[in-house]
Amino acid sequence: MPPGNLQAEQELAWVGDAVLALWARERVLRETGGINTEAFLRLTANEHLAGIARPTRVEAEIGVVYRQQGLALAFAYIEARLLPVFLRQEANRRRQRR
Repeated sequence: MPPGNLQAEQELAWVGDAVLALWARERVLRETGGINTEAFLRLTANEHLAGIARPTRVEAEIGVVYRQQGLALAFAYIEARLLPVFLRQEANRRRQRR
């Protein structure tokens, strides 16, 4: 992605957002055994992504991986880059509720 090319970044983010949504829905179904909209929204929220980098940037990175390497590697990228941050955020959320 060329630096400073806002349109290219937004287009890649649009694709990356769709890949992230598919990954999140598959994970929620697998982990909870059914549809859980709240869990899906937490996994895909800009608040969560902002813990990694600017949300559009994170989604664009996913879009790049998807376009260059396919869905399986995009899912692996999400699991390696986003999931650990999400799990830490969820642990913090649980501690704050106590």
